[in-house]
Formats: sequence, C-alpha cells, structure tokens
Amino acid sequence: MAAEEEGLTGPGETRPAPGPGPGGEPAPAAPRSVPELMLGRPPMARPLPTFDAEAAPAEPGPLFVDWLATALHAGVPDPQVFTLSTVDADGLPDARVLVLRDVDAAGTGWVFSTAADSPKGRQLADHPAAALTVYWPQLGRQVRVRGTVERAADQVAGAEFATRSPAARIGALVGRQSEPLASPAEYEEAVAVARRRLEATPDAVAAGHAVYTLWAHEVEFWQGDAERHHVRLRYTRTGPVRTPEWSRTLLWP
Repeated sequence: MAAEEEGLTGPGETRPAPGPGPGGEPAPAAPRSVPELMLGRPPMARPLPTFDAEAAPAEPGPLFVDWLATALHAGVPDPQVFTLSTVDADGLPDARVLVLRDVDAAGTGWVFSTAADSPKGRQLADHPAAALTVYWPQLGRQVRVRGTVERAADQVAGAEFATRSPAARIGALVGRQSEPLASPAEYEEAVAVARRRLEATPDAVAAGHAVYTLWAHEVEFWQGDAERHHVRLRYTRTGPVRTPEWSRTLLWP
C-alpha cells in the first residue's frame, strides 16, 4: 500500500486536510510520519510488576515457567507464542513466530515443532542453533534464549502431532510451507483433501513433522519499567547441557 494511503508522507511533503467524519463531525488529523504515530504513546506507560533479581532461582527454567504462568493469569493474549530466530545458508538471520509446545524446566529446554522441510527446518538441519524471544507487553516482560537445537525421534514427533488441534493437523498435512501459491483456491482444495484424509485416518502424521528442543546456553530475563529502570538478569550455563549448572549476572539497562 502506498505511504500516502496510510497517512504517511516523505520529508517536505504535504497532504490534504482530512474531510468530515461519517456523521459530519471533523475527522481527526492524520499523522504525517511514522514518528508522529508514536508520539504521545510512550512504551510501558502503565503499572508493571517488579522483579527482584536477587530472589530469582538459581536456574532459569523454573523462573520462565513462573513468568509464563503469570502471563496466563494476567490474560496476556497468546502468551505461549514466541519468535524463533535462525540463520540461513548465507549466514543471514531469519525469524518467525511459533507456538511453544513444552518447557523442560529441569534441563532448561524449550520445545517447539515444525515441518523439517520448511525453511526453518532446513536451516536448523544445516546450523542447529537458534535464539528464542518472548515478549509479554501487558507485563513489560521479555525473555531471550540462545542455545543449540536438537531434533527429537520420529516417535516423539508422532505423539506430539496427535495433541495438536484438528485445524493444526490439517494445515500440517497440507504441507508445502512457504512454497509459492498460485491462488487461494489451490490452497482451499488442498485443505479439503487433507481434511478428508484426517477424517479417514485420525492417527495420520504429516510427513516430515518434527519436534525440536532448544537447549539454552544463555537466558536473559528483562523486566521493563516506565522510568527506564529496567531490570535485566542473565543466566549463563557453566556445565554440560541438561545439567543445573548456571551463573547469574545483573546487566546494565
């Protein structure tokens, strides 16, 4: 969409005054630039929880589970949604939003699933490391995780697939994630075929469905503050993966 259709113009450009609203009342003035869209809307200008980093547990897994539960109880929309970042064959970063499937709090692993032949699946096969980012706006809380990624056995993936909603299973059975699509009708036809397959074979598993665990090497908890007195606590693994050996460091905001 052209910038002027969104009420945005380039430097030095002008735009006509907005016409009256539907009821004849004056329409609000439209912003002229992206910064104007954000002026008067400072981030985190609302009551936020505090975070006593000194009282945090020795390991990051239990703290993440506690923060996730708090987000659920606070009514944060889709608190289990996170951003997964990988790198492609050229070393360029790539990111997308996924759904967290489980947390191994003891071993400090974040579990997710996807198609092994999707772009992210291929990237993880070539370079099994990733970063995970969660942000819960209502609480002003962010969690950043970095580590190595391990693919689970096919039996684990099959069992996980059975726990997914019918719509999610149908979408996975359609497959061809991120491939060019000729038309919406082509997709709807593929969905219908996948739905009939699932109805005929309820235990069907999409080819290439894979479950991965991101084993954290580093985890940072970030509690925002309206006065920018943010609290940042970083955990760094000091022992082998799956062992409860971590160091903790407070970071400057």
